[in-house]
Amino acid sequence: MKFSDLGLNENTLKAVADVGYKEPTPIQQKAIPEILKRNDVMGIAQTGTGKTAAFTLPMIDILANGRAKALMPRTLILSPTRELAMQIAECFQNYGKYQKLSMALLIGGESMIEQQKILSRGVDVLIATPGRMIDLCERGRILLRDVQIFVLDEADRMLDMGFIPDVEKIAAKLPAMRQTLLFSATMLPEIKALAKKFMKFPVEVRVDPAMSAADTVEHFIVKTNERGKREVLRNLIRSENVQNAMIFCNRKKDVDILFKSFTKHRFSVAALHGDMAQGARTETLNDFRDGKVQLLVCSDVAARGLDLPDVSHVFNFDVPVNPEDYIHRIGRTGRAGKTGRAFMLVTSADFKALALIEKMIGKKIEEMSRFSIEMDPPPEPKSRRHGKNGKQVRPEKPTPEKKGKEKRKKSEMAAKKAASAQEAKEKKEVKKENFRHKKHGGHIRKTAGVSVSDAVEIKAFGKTMPAFMMNEVKLS
Repeated sequence: MKFSDLGLNENTLKAVADVGYKEPTPIQQKAIPEILKRNDVMGIAQTGTGKTAAFTLPMIDILANGRAKALMPRTLILSPTRELAMQIAECFQNYGKYQKLSMALLIGGESMIEQQKILSRGVDVLIATPGRMIDLCERGRILLRDVQIFVLDEADRMLDMGFIPDVEKIAAKLPAMRQTLLFSATMLPEIKALAKKFMKFPVEVRVDPAMSAADTVEHFIVKTNERGKREVLRNLIRSENVQNAMIFCNRKKDVDILFKSFTKHRFSVAALHGDMAQGARTETLNDFRDGKVQLLVCSDVAARGLDLPDVSHVFNFDVPVNPEDYIHRIGRTGRAGKTGRAFMLVTSADFKALALIEKMIGKKIEEMSRFSIEMDPPPEPKSRRHGKNGKQVRPEKPTPEKKGKEKRKKSEMAAKKAASAQEAKEKKEVKKENFRHKKHGGHIRKTAGVSVSDAVEIKAFGKTMPAFMMNEVKLS
């Protein structure tokens, strides 16, 4: 099948030819005709299958006739990350260059004033992240009652990142009569519930089993321990014919640590995670895409939606917590019909997560043993105690003698505590008595454990005498 068989107009086909695409991908073959029919479409396909073009191409055709009003976009596309939003914007620029369509990109980290100026002129296509979209809606800087097409891209990622409440707020401002397109790599129950809420009689378009790993990627694991992970990874990279590679960590803190380690060992490396400013993130991605940087150490913010077609290797420095994240990570390599290699460093604490990943992809991942090192012993469960034979050992019941001994010990501790409290009380009373007598001109010395009558000394006739002589002295 060719793009010309899908019902696209001549200007759009010309733009597609300029990009160099000749045949549509399976998701494009199924989704484009349904979108052109103005049906609600729910598209399910793994990352790297051309989902972005599957909705941008027919949208350009639909919007070709018409003009947007000020502050009232004709289409709204919500994306979970800035990078994916920028990629969608780039697709519209490439495929819509022969159409007179205006576009605005609303993402965090950019000037809101400049974005408002663009909106005030009217835009046909509005691409935004949920956070920035909510900000502008609450400020009254944008009106959504003229939106004809609403697109929710990477819906499962929206769910993972906690954006669904924001999406629901935005969708509530949209007109009821609209076309809704939802695209996702997985079809979780929560996504189905979301589709039921937003869509009317959607056409489901599915390509490949959900969360299936690409056949163009070879998988390997390397066993290691926490202390030796960085050295194992360096040796692994040096042994592989790495054109460029993405190295994934579970935490942003570890991204920075690993980046500094590779820089110290003179690798060509850059870091990417969600706390970086948008300008720095864009520059880093461009350097990696252009070949100025060989290794990109990153968090899961780079696991999906980025247009990086020539990544030769993916290294999982950490085993991902969610098995689905493994599919998205290795989906960065082996794209567009090319082959790729994916490696994962596994410690003794990762066996459970590894088993879930192998169950999901339906096969056991081969170990590259020549790089493996001795692993730490598996962590002992906190809620159990084990004997030498590995069997669970139940704590022994205390005997009556042991119970009596523990009771006596508790009684002694209570008595000591009471004595200590009494001594502290006496010291406090002595301090008060000394202060009272000194205030009235007397000189008093008193210590704890000695009665007042034995300890008080009174100054009389310019001399100090003991308290027992008080009856023989007439005070003036």
